[in-house]
Amino acid sequence: MRALAPGFRPYEWAATTPEVARLAGIDESQVLRFDQNTPAQPLASTRPATVAGALARVNGYPGGGYAPLRRAIADYAAVEPENVVLGAGADDLILLCARAYAGPGDGIAIPAAPTYPLYRIAAELAGADVDGAASVLTFACRPNNPTGSLDPLPDARPLVVDEAYFEYSGETALDLVWDEDVIVVRTFSKLFGLAGARVGYAIARRDIADELNARQAPAPVSSLAADLAIAALASRPDPRPEIEERERLASALRALGLTPLESHTNFLYVPVDDGLALGDALIREGLVVRAYPEAIRASVRDAADDDLLVGALARVLDRPSPVAPSGRRVVRRIRATAETRFTTRLALDGASRVRVATGAGLYDHLLEQLAFHAGFDLLLEGAGDLETGDHHTAEDAALALGAALDAALGDRRGIARYGDAVVPMDDALARAAVDLGGRAHSELALEHDPGLAAHMLASLAQAARASIHVQASGRDAHHVAEAAFKAVGRALRAAVRLESEGLPSTKGVL
Repeated sequence: MRALAPGFRPYEWAATTPEVARLAGIDESQVLRFDQNTPAQPLASTRPATVAGALARVNGYPGGGYAPLRRAIADYAAVEPENVVLGAGADDLILLCARAYAGPGDGIAIPAAPTYPLYRIAAELAGADVDGAASVLTFACRPNNPTGSLDPLPDARPLVVDEAYFEYSGETALDLVWDEDVIVVRTFSKLFGLAGARVGYAIARRDIADELNARQAPAPVSSLAADLAIAALASRPDPRPEIEERERLASALRALGLTPLESHTNFLYVPVDDGLALGDALIREGLVVRAYPEAIRASVRDAADDDLLVGALARVLDRPSPVAPSGRRVVRRIRATAETRFTTRLALDGASRVRVATGAGLYDHLLEQLAFHAGFDLLLEGAGDLETGDHHTAEDAALALGAALDAALGDRRGIARYGDAVVPMDDALARAAVDLGGRAHSELALEHDPGLAAHMLASLAQAARASIHVQASGRDAHHVAEAAFKAVGRALRAAVRLESEGLPSTKGVL
């Protein structure tokens, strides 16, 4: 086996999630990773049904050269399928380019510093020198990781341009591909949220693409990953919300006295006096960033997660926080079945900031009403097999909310436990009573039900380990259901209220 270059260091990940959970004294589900530059949530297209066909054929190798995926990528990039080279993530393609162009005694140039460390690793694995001998290949990361800058491209050729974050900048080197020795490398890991699927692609002139494909593994992408990528391209995400959140987060960091660099990506590079010490301190808060001696790099997630990062930075740096502190009864949960996948974030001591997005319109609306009137902060997002109807999606959304409520209540010490409410809504009148004593039960009498309202309340009671009683009457089924969910929400508002230090039971146990 050929010896690696002296001082070679393999790619290093940050602390693992179990390690962070142990150091922070929290459950693994509560760890937030700001070190991966990936979205806070997967796309709605990322669900079990998307890969059902591929699973049925998983006993065989992918056939046909991934023609549907190549065509989908070609349409997205406005090229031909013959210009596309597939890989198991952009990293696989970076390694492929290094070994295709360079070998022992050759040089590979990496102009920017700091930049993505895999370029140096790829060069050393190929046996090449970095910035030593005359370079036969140059790597450029644009926009640059970790700084987020949009630097000019070097004039050197052959040139590999890593465009992992190009969707956030809107600029690409693709126009150089056709007349010059330039290869553009992209990924599905960032905007498309498929980092775990490991799908990337390179775009090159036909003769270069043919040479790279000849050197690539026979089946570099799994059939399951290919179907996920095709589905993601069919429902292309809009980068603008992440860009807006990036600017909001940057503003909050500046309010803390920090100076994040201008970014053209989905992360921020923040110079600090001792990034390694700050990174270690954040790990003990349950938050993981990329730490460097002179800076930290933090992914842009969503407003709620990013505010937790700002709050943690304020505590660690002993500075006033520019964001409101979150309540202490906060949980995050992921519920995934063969039919649905939901991510739930629930804060019991909230301000009625609610978003429910599962695609089951009416039933999303009912859960939103319940959470709003309970005073919860709730984000419940995901997808189900709506092609079979609303049943699985609506039921599992209620179960996901119930499980999050159960987790947020913890041992239920100090809560009021009981709550009741009466809610009128035009022709409808609903009465609800709730007992959070830890026993699952439901007595539900809805005079008219638009379909699954009573079933959802029963599912909520089951997963939350709550007793829920509802009586609702009226002429309009929508009004009857909505009044019922509002009444349950108002009853929960009272029941979750903290009013003592002990368990709300003469038995001393719930």
